[in-house]
Amino acid sequence: MSSPTLELATLPVCPGLFYATPARDGILSRIRIPGGILNSQQGRVLAEFAERFGEGYVHVTNRANLQIRKIQGITPEVLTTLQKVGLAATLTEVDHLRNIMASPTAGIDSLELIDTRPLVRELDAYICEHPELKGLSPKFSVAFDGGGAVRVCEQPNEIIFRAIAIYEDCAAVEKNIYFQLILGDATNILLQPKECLSVVVAIAQVYLDNVDQTLTRKVRLKHLLQDKGVEWYLQQAQGYLPFSLSKRLKPTSNKSINSQTYNHLGVHPQRQPGLSYIGIILPLGQLLSKQLHSLTDLAQTYGSGTLRLTPWQNLLISDIPNSSIPHVKDEIERLGLHWNANQIQGSLVACTGKTGCTSSATDTKKQALDLADYLKKHITLDVPVKIHFSGCPKSCAYHGKSDITLLGTSVEKDGTLVEGYHIYVGDKEQAFGRELYTNVCIAELSDRILHMLEVYHIKRSEPDESFGEFTNRYTIAQLRQLFDEWEGN
Repeated sequence: MSSPTLELATLPVCPGLFYATPARDGILSRIRIPGGILNSQQGRVLAEFAERFGEGYVHVTNRANLQIRKIQGITPEVLTTLQKVGLAATLTEVDHLRNIMASPTAGIDSLELIDTRPLVRELDAYICEHPELKGLSPKFSVAFDGGGAVRVCEQPNEIIFRAIAIYEDCAAVEKNIYFQLILGDATNILLQPKECLSVVVAIAQVYLDNVDQTLTRKVRLKHLLQDKGVEWYLQQAQGYLPFSLSKRLKPTSNKSINSQTYNHLGVHPQRQPGLSYIGIILPLGQLLSKQLHSLTDLAQTYGSGTLRLTPWQNLLISDIPNSSIPHVKDEIERLGLHWNANQIQGSLVACTGKTGCTSSATDTKKQALDLADYLKKHITLDVPVKIHFSGCPKSCAYHGKSDITLLGTSVEKDGTLVEGYHIYVGDKEQAFGRELYTNVCIAELSDRILHMLEVYHIKRSEPDESFGEFTNRYTIAQLRQLFDEWEGN
């Protein structure tokens, strides 16, 4: 274990724990949680850490990390304590690498093909034992998808292992579980589970062989793949592997894909008989330290003592006996939190905003919560609507598909510049989707979004049609006409 030190970062690096990253609202630290899984001891230590050195709250990020803002007073002794409970890398040099992502329901998902938790632990242990990996880009990212109902294979990662079931011939009953390697535009390589770690190591080594490690801002893996070509890259990686990368996925051989829409929030039965997990909404990913203490106690009392953070900035408590679910629901609500998937806050995402980031044009978090409060008073949603607030075009908080994306801007109103948003809808064929309205000032935003949702609620073709699916059936001109006619009534 290397001795921890705390340094002030003066360079534009991704936040970590062993160097302090300055932000507009103070010092920012990010704690890697491999696979997003916390045990009860870690949960309590984190709550105490946030109370003592932050402002009494933590944020779950879109990589299932934990982020603590306005940090002050951390000492090397504190960092050593975090290392001892597994909340900090034992090798400080690699702490900057991105969190390993996996489904938050790994090991409990009734539809999963393979439990990916051992693979996450194996890769994390390797990273923490190899200081040469400090030469990797901070954005070097890996995800393991077990092929279950709650999937992470669509989340942005540079290396993705997606579990699939392969039937070796048409008459076969038994299936073999492989991982489909997704690397750049290569998506047809099949690997045995035991081969995944070796492949990550080989990909990392090829990266280290071909970049200038003295550069402050290192090229990303995805850009190196674009520059060199994926086939060239795989040929180089083959030289570091004791097995062949020649086994390829046939387009018709994958029988594991389940297209059913699934939401991780609410109560869901586990693969273990008699047990369920419950997905809890954290408004914009924020969790007060006292709430974290209480949720840790809930998990310890009624479950297995485990909290599972999600890339959607919420969390799960697993392994709850079905008979205890009603009481756990009551306790969650007593903490001021919700578990119903149709709560507007459950599908609301916002970046840090101008209070903590100089790039943001708007106070995204406050305005997102204001919108949620307004909508709850005026409309009841029976299908979740994902709304994404981004204070600038970098879209730091969320890179997936949203039903509605709001991009912060400055709007002239009565001769004065005020905060506002451009409104985008539907699939992200373009950066944020299709642009519906521009320069909507903040005073008009809530009414505009409410009118859009009211029209959707009335005009949708099926009860479970999503807002994104609804808008994709119309041209932008048709949508404007629909929404404007409703607003005029």
